[in-house]
Amino acid sequence: MSDLISAATAWRDADPDPDTREELDHLIVQAQANDDTLRTAATAELASAFAGPLEFGTAGLRGALGPGPARMNRVVVTQAAAGFAAWLRAKGHAGGKVIVGHDARHNSEAFAEDTAQVMAGAGFEVLWTNEPIPTPVVAFGIQHFGCVAGIVVTASHNPPQDNGYKVYLGDGSQIVPPTDAEIAAEIATVAAGDWAHLPRGEARSDVTADLLGAYVARAASLYPADAPKEIVWVHTAMHGVGAATMRDVAQAIGLPAGREVAEQAEPNPDFPTVSFPNPEEKGAIDLALKLAAEERADVVIANDPDADRCAVAAVVDGRWRMLTGDELGSLLGEDAIRRGVPGTFANSVVSSTLLARMAEAAGRSHTTTLTGFKWIGRVPDLAFGYEEAIGYCCDSHAVPDKDGITAAVNVLRITAELRAKGLTIADRLDEIARTYGLTSTSQLSVRVADLSLIADAMARLRANPPAQLLGEDVTVADLSEGSDALPPTDAIELTGPSLHVVARPSGTEPKLKCYLEVRLPADRSQDVASARETNAASLERLRSEMAAALGVDA
Repeated sequence: MSDLISAATAWRDADPDPDTREELDHLIVQAQANDDTLRTAATAELASAFAGPLEFGTAGLRGALGPGPARMNRVVVTQAAAGFAAWLRAKGHAGGKVIVGHDARHNSEAFAEDTAQVMAGAGFEVLWTNEPIPTPVVAFGIQHFGCVAGIVVTASHNPPQDNGYKVYLGDGSQIVPPTDAEIAAEIATVAAGDWAHLPRGEARSDVTADLLGAYVARAASLYPADAPKEIVWVHTAMHGVGAATMRDVAQAIGLPAGREVAEQAEPNPDFPTVSFPNPEEKGAIDLALKLAAEERADVVIANDPDADRCAVAAVVDGRWRMLTGDELGSLLGEDAIRRGVPGTFANSVVSSTLLARMAEAAGRSHTTTLTGFKWIGRVPDLAFGYEEAIGYCCDSHAVPDKDGITAAVNVLRITAELRAKGLTIADRLDEIARTYGLTSTSQLSVRVADLSLIADAMARLRANPPAQLLGEDVTVADLSEGSDALPPTDAIELTGPSLHVVARPSGTEPKLKCYLEVRLPADRSQDVASARETNAASLERLRSEMAAALGVDA
């Protein structure tokens, strides 16, 4: 207990943020109080906050706001910026340009300011965005301005109490091993030293106007000038930073303005109209669907708070619903194949197998990657890449990462082209199903308070995998062993003639995820509505069978 109080006191005394200093001081006082209840709760919170450093991984940093090394705060961000600067210098990038951007979450601007000062103090030329800005816009700026790195302070679609720190390299891609470990080692060295007296600088160039102008022009160029533009569309920015950029892109294309969900159009770090600011979450796009019905819209487009993801809703089988990430992936992928976009198609191993089969049928190359755009975005000459968690890369040469805005541009064009022919998104999905066979996907997702439960479930599946699923013999591949096709990852893949399953721990949340896919051949998919009912029943059965194999509740 005394060691914990000593560590907390030392942190408090060095913390430059008055808010986290006050919060920590309050916890220290309560942890030494005579009241058992107060003392127990405060001690537990201190123990959690000082349990160890917030892990720097391939996605950078992400965690709850608060004091201590295991939380997101100005101390942790300062150390991360200094460690990243040291790594860049060691790799021969001293003095290069580094672009720094941020979203509109709590403390994002302060974290970006600390980063800019530390980078300038380390001798880098800092390019600064003076307002909240979409993550893909900053990612675009890396290559556009010839930067050696980019940093975005964002927690994407995490809950309001979180924030994060995302880093890119000079090619515009996210980091992968062993770079993450190398940067983490530099951060640890900074944290162990006199980090409170790091040199800081104020020199920077405000590139906001130039950056936004160049990005908007690039995004608009993806929409051919002669393509149809008659469309009614609804947009929600989910209380994030995507609305203004979407407006500018639509105007540059010459599209009618989107009908915006007014309650969610402007940035608000508390995300007051949603329980969780992720378009995939139940109820998150209800306001958009209501507006779409009132406006008789052709399509709904939803971006997550930092606008790197894109969700789409349309009328399917007579009702408004959000497309699954795989449905939208197949729609965008089939369109890219139809248009003859050059290059390789790619999706993550937890996404549907449909894109691979479409590419094969068209004589196009396809590759399957590990989960995450740090892998998808690195596929050489990427024509189109996606993962089922509503992440899509439609312009890899400019942004080799997921980009919810350029994905939206492609969806708007597809929708307008279909409308000009008297067709809808639902018609195109039906066409894909009849051509390639209906492929349906779903998830078994289990949130836990104790992470050991996830490890136990994965151990059970490895020790005793099912020999059959849905009455079919399945082959089992332990992806932790790695292969010529994929580096090692903590996942188990089960494959049958008409099914595909991948079980893995979530990379960003305390969840066990099981990605489920069932398929019907083309000759059994001509009546698409009936085929969907068949696949829905199969998915429910598959969910139950996998829950039993993992020893969890369905």
